[in-house]
This record gives sequence, C-alpha cells and structure tokens, in this order.
Amino acid sequence: MTEPTSRRVVFVVGSGRSGTSTMAGTLRTLGLHVPQPEVVADATNPKGFGEPRWVVDLHAELLARSNVQVSDARPRAWLDTGTTSGDHATRERVATWLEEQFSVADELVVKDPRASWFLGLWRAAAERCGATPSYVTMLRPVTEVVGSKQTYYGRMGAGSDQGAITRTAAWVNMMLHTERATRGQQRAFVHYGDLLDDWTQPVFALGEAFDLTGVKTAMAVDIAEVHRFIDPSLRRVTMTWDDIGVPDRLRELADETWQALDAISTDDSAKHQEWCDQLRTAYAGQYAEAEAFAHSTVVAQRRTAAAEARREAGQPAARSAADRVPHAVRAMVPPAARQKLRRAMGRERPQGPA
Repeated sequence: MTEPTSRRVVFVVGSGRSGTSTMAGTLRTLGLHVPQPEVVADATNPKGFGEPRWVVDLHAELLARSNVQVSDARPRAWLDTGTTSGDHATRERVATWLEEQFSVADELVVKDPRASWFLGLWRAAAERCGATPSYVTMLRPVTEVVGSKQTYYGRMGAGSDQGAITRTAAWVNMMLHTERATRGQQRAFVHYGDLLDDWTQPVFALGEAFDLTGVKTAMAVDIAEVHRFIDPSLRRVTMTWDDIGVPDRLRELADETWQALDAISTDDSAKHQEWCDQLRTAYAGQYAEAEAFAHSTVVAQRRTAAAEARREAGQPAARSAADRVPHAVRAMVPPAARQKLRRAMGRERPQGPA
C-alpha cells in the first residue's frame, strides 16, 4: 500500500494576463514555496510574477526547440511540444530539479503561462518525486485577456486587427487544451474576478480541496498580508468585443468556450467536459479552414524569406533561363548566332586584346 505523502505541488495554469500571478503570489504569501530565484517584477506586473526563473528558462528552451510560441493558435502545436518534452533526458532533468525544491519545502507552487504546453512532463516529474500534483486554472474573460496583452505586450501587426485575432484564437487553443490536459487530475477553476472581490473564498476552498497545510493553517498575519497584496485595481483592462475586432465565427467560438469553462468551474461533470471536446473539434476545423484560405500567403512569405536568406548569405541570384540550358545544347547553336543572342541580351563577351 502506498504511503500518503505530504509533498504537494500546485501548478497555476491558463492563459497569461488572466490572474495567474495574483494566484501564485497569494499561495506564496500563505506559506507555499515558489522556487527561487523568481522572475523580477516589471511595469507589466508590478506586484511580481510568482514565476521560478529556472522553470521559465526551461519552457522557453523547449518552446524554441518545438518551434512553438507562448501564445500559439495552432492545434498541432500541442503535438510538437509533447514530442520535444517526451525524451528521457528532459524528464530526468525536470525530476531532478523538482526533487531539489522539495528539499526546501513540502508544498510548492509552480506558475508560468508556458506551463500548459508541458503538463505531462510536470505530472510525470511530480509523481516520480512522490508528490501530489494539482492544478488551478485561472479564468478571465477573453476580451480582457486579449486587451491586456494588446496593452502591455504590444500589437502583432500594427495597423490591423491581426493581433487581436491571433490572440483570441490562441486563447481558445490554450484554454481548451489545458482543460483536457488536467482532466482526471486534482484541479480547480477560479475566476479572476472572484479572487479580486473576496480572495478568501476561492483560496481557502483550494486549501481544503488540495489539502494544503500552508493555506489551512494560515495565521492572521499571513491573511492580512494577502489583503495588502491583492489590489482590485489590478484589473486595469476591462475591454469588450466592441473594443476588439475579430471575425464573428471566432468570436462565437470564444464566447462558447468561456461559457463551457464557466460551467466546469462549478460543475466539473462529464457533460461539460464533452462540451469542451466538441469545441476543440470545432476549433481545429475552423483553424484548418483558415489555413487553407491563407495557403497562398504562406507560400509567398516562404519564398520571400528564402530570397532574403540567399541575399544575406551572399549567394548569387537565380540563374537566367539561358544559363539553365545544358552546355551540350548551347554548343549546337552556331557561334555567329550565339554572338547575336548575347548582344541582344546585353551579355556580349568582351573582346580580347588585338
């Protein structure tokens, strides 16, 4: 019989700009350990990110190897990251690091918006360390998430709505996959608005559901510190669809995804999980259709990129049609005719000295 373990690791997951930093910071304040060093706070997140630097660097490396972006809208990107992170060396590396963190504390919180791409890797590492993994998915309306990214991270494709469209699609892709990847595990879905309105209710419910000693035995001084940490003004961006231009079909799919996740947050039933499965299938179909429409644009961009790469490498331009004619064929043309052709094409050979 397996002995019960006091080791816990809470993964705070979901889209960036959805309150993941606030949740991680709250759990840290109540006694869970964020592996050090952390990513330094900046203007986009003045209260701090609650992200272990080692984890962020690892995920950035794996995403680069997978050719996947942090906010990637492609359904097949999940296959690419799964393949990259599935090798024995990477799993060994993550398990070793996690074991080192448990030498510091029994209850950890690991947060990084990139983590959803590698949940299988982290679950395997936690189980190898004899720890119980659990997952908190933060929920924030897609328009606020996209609006916040537009505000703090800049627009992708200035002068167009491409940034909003891509980010909305990436949100749908990220949130539906995160739901699927955490299914059957110890998990909870928390609304960012609820965390700001009265953090005690969702957070203490997590403490009971995940059996977190740090949360269940929090002292008055810790609770007071969280009250100072959580500032309702953190919800600085409250955009609506009127502020974000996306196609109607994508907007409808994003709205229904939000409705399904909202339903799961209070009733994590097979019915609502099946709803998410249907939405994932619909999204994959819609994305494939968009790719088919844009195929000519993609091909043109590849050709342009290849031409620029040749120029940067100092390679000569593509040969003319005459140069591509085999020498044996050119030799069959009488010398006088060849000379006339060269003169007509402006490629007449210089005459040698008299």
